[in-house]
Amino acid sequence: MSQPKIKRHVGKYEVGRTIGEGTFAKVKFARNSKTGEPVAIKILDKDKVLKNKMAEQIKREVATMKLIKHPHVVRLYEVMGSKTKIFIVLEFVTGGELFDKIVNHGRMSEDEARRYFQQLINAVDYCHSRGVYHRDLKPENLLLDAYGNLKVSDFGLSALSQQVRDDGLLHTTCGTPNYVAPEVLNDSGYDGATADLWSCGVILFVLLAGYLPFDDSNLMNLYKKISAAEFTCPPWLSFSAMKLITRILDPNPMTRITIPEILEDEWFKKGYKPPVFVEQEDTNLDDVEAVFKDSEEHHVTEKKEEQPTAMNAFELISMSRGLNLGNLFDEQGFKRETRFTSKCAANEIINKIEQAAKPLGFDVHKKNYKMRLENMKAGRKGNLNIATEIFQVAPSLHMVEVRKAKGDTLEFHKFYKNLSTSLDNVVWKTEEDMQEAK
Repeated sequence: MSQPKIKRHVGKYEVGRTIGEGTFAKVKFARNSKTGEPVAIKILDKDKVLKNKMAEQIKREVATMKLIKHPHVVRLYEVMGSKTKIFIVLEFVTGGELFDKIVNHGRMSEDEARRYFQQLINAVDYCHSRGVYHRDLKPENLLLDAYGNLKVSDFGLSALSQQVRDDGLLHTTCGTPNYVAPEVLNDSGYDGATADLWSCGVILFVLLAGYLPFDDSNLMNLYKKISAAEFTCPPWLSFSAMKLITRILDPNPMTRITIPEILEDEWFKKGYKPPVFVEQEDTNLDDVEAVFKDSEEHHVTEKKEEQPTAMNAFELISMSRGLNLGNLFDEQGFKRETRFTSKCAANEIINKIEQAAKPLGFDVHKKNYKMRLENMKAGRKGNLNIATEIFQVAPSLHMVEVRKAKGDTLEFHKFYKNLSTSLDNVVWKTEEDMQEAK
């Protein structure tokens, strides 16, 4: 495989493809150049953090998360800063999202769902005991490791979208609406621990039922259902499972079941074995302090790429369908990204995508071998934004990733259908062709 002239490095990490993005952050696959260990790097815009007055809270929570070494929480290894960015280096989890199991196999048995729920509650309890709250528990944050064990991601890192006011409560509605507690929606302030527990209850319901307890295409109707805890358990659930779910999905946070009470619940306790692990000792927090010191000596060096990122076998495997399915509740299971391979030169692929996207009403922004396509016309969920990136698999073979960065997933699929029609002479094989060939 031919290597690019300049690979992108951040400190000792060689940075690869984007594996996720949100309003405040982008997550990239990376590898430790010295050890070869794969990691995920969450990249935050320093200006946005400072403008939102979140520096102290992020510093505090990142420091706490660095101290946490729990088997069911994604590890935070270190944090680095440049003049404009903050880089949070995280454990790279290879088993995909827990909810992919429901996409593939439907609802779970009570024994299987209980095992994952026990791991979730154990992780949440551990972090709460150290003053860290998730505040945005949802399907994308529940990952599986290579052994099929749960790993909760983004603990302590959701502070970017919320603030604690003088009343000591969190404010600003955030998170995936279907998983959000009633008290979060009414914005009168809420306690992070009880709000996290509500989200855990929604997750348990989905594992056992295979569908959401609260769902409505009309957002106001959805909020009403959540506020009234208007849901019905499916008839196949055992009485003890229904009873526990009802106690968690209590719209009143003052009477909602607590974690100590869940640990004593008869359904929960069945076969429960808390994980045995060694507490982290002597963790160095100098890097956390250094990130917010605006001096050159504390800045990590960044080197930019000049050619398509070369992709090795490990990264190809990590992109396979089994490890990278779309979110179950994003437009009835539609995927948020897709890929195709091409034997054309990288520059030719970029020009062809640009020629195809502009007549469809998209503005095109190019940087290196990445493109951002922005639809000027608002759709169902705002303006559709598409991110594309070209990877070099071999000297004469490229893989192109097309990913929804913002907007409606159904509209993304319509766009991709139109795009692929225009790229007949560019596409060699689509992701579906590659799967069928296996």
